[in-house]
Amino acid sequence: MSDRAYVARNDAERTRLASLVGRLSGQELARPLPAGWTVASVLGHLAFWDQRIVVLIEQWQKDGVGSPPIAEIAGDVDWINDATKPLLLALDPRRAAEVTLQIAETADRMVADLPDAFIAANVKAGSPINLLRAEHRSEHLDEIEAALRA
Repeated sequence: MSDRAYVARNDAERTRLASLVGRLSGQELARPLPAGWTVASVLGHLAFWDQRIVVLIEQWQKDGVGSPPIAEIAGDVDWINDATKPLLLALDPRRAAEVTLQIAETADRMVADLPDAFIAANVKAGSPINLLRAEHRSEHLDEIEAALRA
């Protein structure tokens, strides 16, 4: 049986995300952050990467686990983030926050429900599906909370 410690950590950071989304005003969601981002667009960024997990799991459940895209193997994802930024900034801040939470719930449920054989195949493929969604969320939630305190 696979280690499922990631499930509790994902749940904790998703709860933290839900708390943040629930208490922020529209003005706070629209607050600028470094590099031309806003609080809402950073939340949308989290949604994009969680949605990637959802799509990969769905694809791999249908077709079998494959290799990650070559750009991700090299760790070169900045271009992906930069490419999505204008779209994320165009979203209504409240809607972006709500969608982020919905996608996080779906991603967490899907990674929690993966069978052991799928997890082993993911590891063998180089772990293109990062089951620990909490790590990325925590990084950006820390960033958002620090900016709002400043």
